[in-house]
Amino acid sequence: MIIKNNLTNLLVSISFLLILPFVQKQWFNLYLFNINDISFYSILYYLSGTICPSLVCLNSLKNNTYYNFNRQISTNNTIKGKTLLFFVVINLIFLSYLIVDYLYINFDLVSNLFLEGINFQKPDIIQLSFFICLISILLIFKKSRLIFKKLILINFILISFYLWHLQINNIYVDDQFHIYKYFGLNNLNLINVFILIFIEISYFMWSFLSYKNNLSDWIVRTPQTSDLVPILNIFIFYFFIIIYYSILA
Repeated sequence: MIIKNNLTNLLVSISFLLILPFVQKQWFNLYLFNINDISFYSILYYLSGTICPSLVCLNSLKNNTYYNFNRQISTNNTIKGKTLLFFVVINLIFLSYLIVDYLYINFDLVSNLFLEGINFQKPDIIQLSFFICLISILLIFKKSRLIFKKLILINFILISFYLWHLQINNIYVDDQFHIYKYFGLNNLNLINVFILIFIEISYFMWSFLSYKNNLSDWIVRTPQTSDLVPILNIFIFYFFIIIYYSILA
């Protein structure tokens, strides 16, 4: 019954995501008739830009935040010692860097779009190293890790709204925006989604490594196929998010 309900929810979400961009384009056409005035359709079109980001955040909170793993450990199926240290350090540094960079993109967009004359300087190597170390330490604790995950999702919604504002007002993104460094993609929304995907995957890996007493015992069970199901779900869900933004472009 649970599998059937999950499949039904997935099909409904997919259908909604595939239909929504075409509906939004119709709202945009109606919005153009009253582009100089505030109307029902202008408000509706503006608000429609928050639908998909909100769906992403709700899905992430429900399915990609509070992970549970089997802790049954056998002597022939473990990661420990220097190997575990390598995975812990690499994952912590990578996840912390993504968080710092993602939050800076938000501040940079705000300063360039709404706070003229205020420029958030990009952290130098020393500042960046300090923030990465600080966040890495905080990620070790479950409560602060959950706070960071929720902060990242709020950040995603805000950046999505700013990009929606850029798109509606035909504001061109140049090298004064930090997000310009990812400008290999023409669709800025896809850049936003891909960064979140990397954070989701890294957060999952860190949740697995730091689950319960893994770090205090300094031993982690080698992941099994069942442990990697959330990774598959992340790819499936965000695949349709990417399709949505590709259609909307």
